[in-house]
Amino acid sequence: MMFVCTDAEPDPDPENRPDIDVWVSENDASGRRLQGSALAPESAATTVRVRQGQLLLSDGPFAETQEVIVGFDLLECADLDEAIEVARAHPMAREGRLELRPFAELER
Repeated sequence: MMFVCTDAEPDPDPENRPDIDVWVSENDASGRRLQGSALAPESAATTVRVRQGQLLLSDGPFAETQEVIVGFDLLECADLDEAIEVARAHPMAREGRLELRPFAELER
């Protein structure tokens, strides 16, 4: 899973910024990108918690940080090195940050 996040310190060099449509097309065509989407703004978020049996709802994201998750891409890569190369070519690698995280192996 690749989380697409904003960053308080984007790359100040606008040269050679990749095109998101090209990145999506290339990774969809290769089968590396299985699904992806932008998310609604954090102002549309609802945080759900249960404490001592009580439902607690909060408007907005739970974490109060300058960095915000703005989208995701579900990737199918052979290994972490391939995932890093896919992420490296994404425009948000320069403007924001990308968090790569494998799915946990759950015991059944």
